[in-house]
Amino acid sequence: MVTTQEQIITPIITWEKLPDDFILEEEPVENTAQPLIAGALRESLELAGLIQPEMLIASNFGLCATMNGELVIKAPDWVYIKQVKSIEPETTRKSYTPNLQGDIPSIVIEFLSETEGGEYSVKRSYPPGKWYFYEQILQVPIYAIFEPITGQLEVHSLQNSRYELDKINENNCYWIEDLKLFLGVWQGEKEQRNGYWLRWWDEAGNILPWGVEKVEQERQRAEQERQRAEKLAEFLRSQGINPDEIC
Repeated sequence: MVTTQEQIITPIITWEKLPDDFILEEEPVENTAQPLIAGALRESLELAGLIQPEMLIASNFGLCATMNGELVIKAPDWVYIKQVKSIEPETTRKSYTPNLQGDIPSIVIEFLSETEGGEYSVKRSYPPGKWYFYEQILQVPIYAIFEPITGQLEVHSLQNSRYELDKINENNCYWIEDLKLFLGVWQGEKEQRNGYWLRWWDEAGNILPWGVEKVEQERQRAEQERQRAEKLAEFLRSQGINPDEIC
């Protein structure tokens, strides 16, 4: 017979789908910055054409596992899953059970809350802490913790069944292999929030733009084209050529 102490040391993990009528507890968002930062992470991926139908990207979304017969649900602030078995609209998907419904998440991100949120908790007994759940139960390869106020970002990768703090590169970014992108911190303004944001960069070091930045880039290109056309027209007139008569 397995004792309670043995179960804590080596829990029995099963992967079971939640009943369709299961009511998930909704955790309140602690401040307006968290959904903005999470949404901006997805936006740049979408605009770059990097989101495929088989992927699942969500925020404050329930990841489920059954530990010693007890259901455990954690809702990271941002999660990326490369492949799910059934493609459903994200608006109708209530939760996700790794291994049963598809891949384990490639990366989970937690934003440090103003109050103690347990992002570093290694509590093993039920209900387990977030760190323990991501590291030992789900075994998520990458666990990132971001402090929006100070801009501090930690990226921990799973090595020999334990999270190890990754080294930041010369551009203050971390390479995320499954996305083939760098994750880093950017300071500036978006949606009337001025502060630190998480951003993606490609292998060449180019930042993946947001929608408002793409609009501004197009505006600048149009303005440069207009200026070039005006200079050409001025030159032609100086040569006695009417540019309006040129077909």
